[in-house]
Amino acid sequence: MDTPVFLNQAELKARHEGDKLAKRLARETTRAISDYNMIEAGDRVMVCLSGGKDSYGMLDILMALQKRAPFAFELVAVNLDQKQPGFPDDVLPRYLAGLGVPFHIETQDTYSIVTRVIAEGKTMCSLCSRLRRGILYRVAGELGATKIALGHHRDDILGTFFLNLFYGGKMKGMPPKLVSDDGRHTVIRPLAYVPESDLVAYAQLKQFPIIPCNLCGSQENLKRKEVSRMLQEWDRKHPGRAWNIFNALSRVVPSHLMDRELFDFAGLKPTGLPDADGDIAFDHEDPQACGESSEDMAEQVIRFSGLRS
Repeated sequence: MDTPVFLNQAELKARHEGDKLAKRLARETTRAISDYNMIEAGDRVMVCLSGGKDSYGMLDILMALQKRAPFAFELVAVNLDQKQPGFPDDVLPRYLAGLGVPFHIETQDTYSIVTRVIAEGKTMCSLCSRLRRGILYRVAGELGATKIALGHHRDDILGTFFLNLFYGGKMKGMPPKLVSDDGRHTVIRPLAYVPESDLVAYAQLKQFPIIPCNLCGSQENLKRKEVSRMLQEWDRKHPGRAWNIFNALSRVVPSHLMDRELFDFAGLKPTGLPDADGDIAFDHEDPQACGESSEDMAEQVIRFSGLRS
């Protein structure tokens, strides 16, 4: 007969917080999968595993959801060994075998290509990403995968949005679901609603055998890291700001932007009918937040509209 294990208050609290975190991650991942119809009955989902906290967390959460999903789907974990010097190629196979999940290790020496083409000190991420993407698409076809799952989280999506805004001159982000550029695969991001801080905590809770990226992970001067620090500072000083911006990405109002491909500004004419999406859409939902009373705002509207001389 096993001897009962008694936990002290600190251990009970830690276990409770861990349970809450796991439930929150499962809930938010399920919500994203449902909102964007990411996984369907009969799917074979290729879970791309890099050895970092995000992809470990994604695999762990998807395996838990698979057990209680109302329909059957398969998971196959795939790692691309890019032959980086010092990469511990025994860690992932041993870990995945212990989980009992089907897996495939693809070995391709992209490291030599990237280091040969990119000058020392320059950012390698772009070329490395393109090479990795092409290989993973091929492997997905060979494995019969119907979906390719990537471990990008909420902060990755926000970071991409700001990178495009600040440096690319585009309002473009990282969608939770898309069709690959070759038109053959569906790419999904089940962690789209999960903040990075939760994945950091989950990796510590689960003690994942993290493998650092020695190719590009040490390039601290990357613009993405600058944006990441900005988001972290916002979360510290202005809780909720990052979530407001993230939610705004799914509440786009084309008539109040400037893209002529999305809205027919050239053909826009008055109809004589009230329009809830007209200039009233500029009004702040909470006048107090603008430092004005409702009466003051009404007075200014009347005065500047010419309704009072």
